[in-house]
Amino acid sequence: MSGALIAMAVLAGAANWAFRALPTMLMRREPHPGGLAARFLAATGPAAIATLFVASVLPQLYPAPRDLVPLAVGTAMTVLAFWPRRSVVAGTLAGAAAYAVAFWASG
Repeated sequence: MSGALIAMAVLAGAANWAFRALPTMLMRREPHPGGLAARFLAATGPAAIATLFVASVLPQLYPAPRDLVPLAVGTAMTVLAFWPRRSVVAGTLAGAAAYAVAFWASG
């Protein structure tokens, strides 16, 4: 096993721990509902959706664009479901379901 692989695994593990544990640790010190840590945690849902969106879209677009209809339907449904209530859960589930139906319908 190479040293570079071990270093990459340790760095990825440390970043993952920091992303998950540090906000929780900060929340213990800051009891204010509208404080910095609360705003940070509220932003992680949309940030996670954006990250997953980019990770999902890039393989569809590079190196050559593939069937974009399911992608467009899923994206539109995600935005439409998220917009009224700002619910990350509703947007994610509706977008995934719409993508699946469009993918199935396109054969």
